Amino acid sequence: MSTTEKKVRILCVEDDPQMRTFLLAQLKARSYHCQTVRDGAQAIDMAAIFQPQLVLLDLSLPSLDGLSFLRRFREWSPAPVIVLSAHDEEPVKIKALDLGADDYLTKPFSINELLARVRVALRRAEETERLRNNVNTKEGQRPLYRCGGDNGLVVDFAHRHVSSGGNEVHLTPTEYDLLCELTRNAGKVLTHRELLQRVWGPDYSGENTYLRTFMRHLRRKLEPDPSQPRFLHNELGVGYYVPPPDAEKSLT
Repeated sequence: MSTTEKKVRILCVEDDPQMRTFLLAQLKARSYHCQTVRDGAQAIDMAAIFQPQLVLLDLSLPSLDGLSFLRRFREWSPAPVIVLSAHDEEPVKIKALDLGADDYLTKPFSINELLARVRVALRRAEETERLRNNVNTKEGQRPLYRCGGDNGLVVDFAHRHVSSGGNEVHLTPTEYDLLCELTRNAGKVLTHRELLQRVWGPDYSGENTYLRTFMRHLRRKLEPDPSQPRFLHNELGVGYYVPPPDAEKSLT
């Protein structure tokens, strides 16, 4: 059964009435269950009631702006957020990504591009949830990446569990997918283009802003000192890599 057949819940936060009407019509035509609100304060209340599986978010909102909504929404929900904004300045994009947006689409956009990005975000979130709830790994065969000993970085691929310094770390689906690509290729430098295409898709091969922003997120969450990384290394002008795993500990 496809995601649309399961009536995926999408919350559209948009203050322009014409855009709200357009999004609602297009999403309903594809069998999504959609709710729309016009300002950030309403969006917080609606999100708590509606429990959306994806949010389409404008930034220029009355009452509570989109970035403020995003900051509060990320305190309790991992649901993908796609920003739809007329602002195409890189600092605005970086701020939205830093606060937890999964994607950023500049207005005006084609409906086909928006729908494609919605499908990608939903597939990633669905896969994360499926693997969390349906682990079929046999006892003693849990594949791990472990670097730095018991208090270092540990990635349990089977259960999508990440810890650093002995503490569990909560990652968004996009952050986890990026970390997964690096750790499954430990010791190898993955170029910016490779990482963007593998994590976000072929249409994102030039979006280096996305990669820099999410690597900064990961370093903040995983490194004891993000300014002196132990695990997430940068090969200047080329890409990123993580060290080879501890041979005596890793099962990968």
